[in-house]
Amino acid sequence: MIDEIFRAEYGRAVSVLTRVLGDLDLAEEAVQDAFTTAAEQWPVKGVPPAPAGWIITTARNRAIDKLRRETKGQEKHAQAALLQHEPEEEVGDVPDERLRLIFTCCHPSLALQAQVALTLKLLGGLTTGEIARAFLVPEATMAQRIVRAKGKIRAARIPYRVPKDADLPERLRAVLAVVYLIFNEGYLDKAELADEAIRLGRVLAQLMPDEPEVWGLLALMLLVASRKDARLHNGEIVLLAHQDRTLWNAEQVAEGQDIVRRCLRWNQPGPYQIQAAINAVHSDPPTDWHQVVALYDQLLTHTPSPVVALHRAVAVAETEGPQRALEQIDALDLDRYHLFHAVRADLLTRLGQDPTAALEAALERAEHPAERDLLGNRLRLAAANQQDHAHEHDQDDHDPQPGGHATGR
Repeated sequence: MIDEIFRAEYGRAVSVLTRVLGDLDLAEEAVQDAFTTAAEQWPVKGVPPAPAGWIITTARNRAIDKLRRETKGQEKHAQAALLQHEPEEEVGDVPDERLRLIFTCCHPSLALQAQVALTLKLLGGLTTGEIARAFLVPEATMAQRIVRAKGKIRAARIPYRVPKDADLPERLRAVLAVVYLIFNEGYLDKAELADEAIRLGRVLAQLMPDEPEVWGLLALMLLVASRKDARLHNGEIVLLAHQDRTLWNAEQVAEGQDIVRRCLRWNQPGPYQIQAAINAVHSDPPTDWHQVVALYDQLLTHTPSPVVALHRAVAVAETEGPQRALEQIDALDLDRYHLFHAVRADLLTRLGQDPTAALEAALERAEHPAERDLLGNRLRLAAANQQDHAHEHDQDDHDPQPGGHATGR
């Protein structure tokens, strides 16, 4: 229960306290203290009727206590007085407390990856390790980025205020990246995170209705989320080709496809719109793989990354065969990425080659339990197939053939 409330309410509590305090570190520390207190008290006293309000009130009281202990004279009285009263509602263009903090964290003076990482930490309630996995970097590297981003905010005195209309487009790229990464972290088994990302996407669409990429992101999340119930079976991942489409959320599919059609009429393609279009093609069986390859070609012009190239190669395997796809992915520098090795294993299997080493590499790098279960099952199946294959060769070496001769290797 506390874990669920933490995921759902951590970001809002930090947002509220940051606006009240004007101090990011103090707000985060106070909210963390409040959740620690909740973990101690709630199992004994029960969960309060309004747990989110309890967290915010407790965090605010902790901040007041800390300020009273650590400040002196008039400064102490001024800051404590500030916290004794509800803040006036800030007038601005961003109507949601969490989106306010997303936009303020996505200040242009911070590097894009620092903006995304910091906002995921504050808004998504993600651990540093979870954020590091999303970026495919070591946890220590990500921890340093987050510390540096906070330090720059303090040193540059970056204000926590609502951006005006003129500032919104400049911040949009990082904001969209944040929302999508929160969705990616949650859609498989943290439903509250995925739902929060979709909710933020809808608020963004209301805020910026003429931005095609905002709508593209919303369509992408809806189409991916529509397959949630078919994605897992008995705790194991079911790949797209084997999913029971009757379990797909038809309303989300229809809404996502409708938004994709709207984006096509805009004729201002961007990465999220193209990814949404790819998922829309998958939503209309049978998949037109030539269209998928063409869309990935377009995506590579906007986002030339090895991960995009890897996904394109999966589609190439369906149009040009597994050998051509294997040649393409072997040229990619994605050794740290478990999906790279999982795709290699699939292509090797289709080519009649031993996928064991690739599956072992994928399993070693995979983090999610469902992904590890899937890879573990594939590894056991591959080992069994190799054993059967070796047995067949052994039989060929020793069993008499018609005519009384043994067959050589």
